[in-house]
Amino acid sequence: MRTTRDRIRHAISFEIIGLILITPLGAWTFGMPLHDIGVVAIVGATIATAWNYLFNLMFDRAMLRATGAVAKTLLVRVLHAVLFEVGLLALLMPFIAWQLGISLLDALVMDLGFAGFYLVYAFVFNWAYDVVFPVPGRRAEAAPTRRAA
Repeated sequence: MRTTRDRIRHAISFEIIGLILITPLGAWTFGMPLHDIGVVAIVGATIATAWNYLFNLMFDRAMLRATGAVAKTLLVRVLHAVLFEVGLLALLMPFIAWQLGISLLDALVMDLGFAGFYLVYAFVFNWAYDVVFPVPGRRAEAAPTRRAA
């Protein structure tokens, strides 16, 4: 399992990089002022950061309980990303509609666009994060164990 400190580093770095990418891209794509998309992106990132921490903790605990490990296969990574984005979509859609003064349907379309971006981004980021910061203990498992003489 990852430590609390590692989970916080993961969540914050994910959101900062995501904000840098999505704010100008969202303003351009939806033809809205950078400031308006920026507010949605920052509040969304704050909500997403809390959701990221909670979701990953719950997901890893469920994996540990079900399989005895937290190592993720390609299929599990895809499932992880999809479930994360569906939960976040439900949390963010009402806020987007209210903040931008748009209908829930327009907010849904916009949120789906953001979710599509973050679905791919989450997959790539999490895979890269696991390479750069491996799960603690994984290297130790590969090393031969010492036996008492």
